[in-house]
Amino acid sequence: MRWQQLFADLQAQFDEEEAAAERGEAASRARAEMGAVRLSQRLLGSLGAPISVTCRGAGLVAGVLVDVGPDWLLLDDDRGRQYLMATAAVRAVGGLGRATGPSGPEGVVRSRLDLRRALRALARDRAGVQVVLDDGGVLTGTLDRVGADYVELAEHPADLPRRTEAVQGVRAIVISAVAVVRTGASGFS
Repeated sequence: MRWQQLFADLQAQFDEEEAAAERGEAASRARAEMGAVRLSQRLLGSLGAPISVTCRGAGLVAGVLVDVGPDWLLLDDDRGRQYLMATAAVRAVGGLGRATGPSGPEGVVRSRLDLRRALRALARDRAGVQVVLDDGGVLTGTLDRVGADYVELAEHPADLPRRTEAVQGVRAIVISAVAVVRTGASGFS
């Protein structure tokens, strides 16, 4: 009887040590996997949810996360405005849930939908925008063209459509200096 109890005790100790080692490996694997998750993947788990983003140059911006690209995210606020934000200018994101988007490589199409392509879509729409630079400067007008590393803005008052007589000048903006591009359904105020 004592031998059976001793063997049972040894078996229990062995089982516990083995379980502890497995828990340690699982935790280590989870940390390693999380270490490979990019912000864009983390944000995909919060699509459709309200979040707040602290952004260099623009401060705190809150809204519903509509889409995420490899180097940008898109928010809708409760006033019908959209915010295209350069991930490089993002400093912190609040309101995230526990979910993370799918891991692994992005699809070929999604990986090509970078900030330049998003800016080209805005230029094609000819919508009035406010461009917030990473130093806090704000420029208003219509995006005309997007180059390899810059975007051209026809500057005009926000309350006027882009017409030759309203354009006060054309400014080339280095894309890496763009923090947020805001479109407004009902103006920018």
